[in-house]
Amino acid sequence: MPKKKLPPAEMPVADHAFYGLVWAGTVLTDRVDRALSKAHDLPVSWFEVLLWLASSPDPVPASVLGNSTMLSRSQVSRVIDALQSRGLVTRTPSTRDARSVEVALTPEGHRLFEEADATRRACLGPVFTDLLDEDDLRALSKVWQKLKANKDA
Repeated sequence: MPKKKLPPAEMPVADHAFYGLVWAGTVLTDRVDRALSKAHDLPVSWFEVLLWLASSPDPVPASVLGNSTMLSRSQVSRVIDALQSRGLVTRTPSTRDARSVEVALTPEGHRLFEEADATRRACLGPVFTDLLDEDDLRALSKVWQKLKANKDA
């Protein structure tokens, strides 16, 4: 016997929107995680840290990575340890705050990031970016910014 599902019209729009965000985040993250792990032995959480580091021209304080990523402080620390052990990042004492360290990509980290980013984009194309136009992507980005700006409310 087929399983019954509620049609979207029977679900309040706010619930449907929330479920859609959760579904999309879960499905797309899992897809990217599998592709990055298979092609580069790189979990998506590690890629996220590399992404933030690659987008910064200067070394990034570890605490800023914790505030920018979807990882906890302890997770960021473990990811940085793992990336450093693979020679992908350097960790140096901060010149501005003696209690802090700054993290930067090594040349090998930049190389791997570029390869992994191409894998991520190819993986997401058929199920995300190729299906949405520029207006859709801008709208999603605007929603994400609004939600993130109020995350501590």
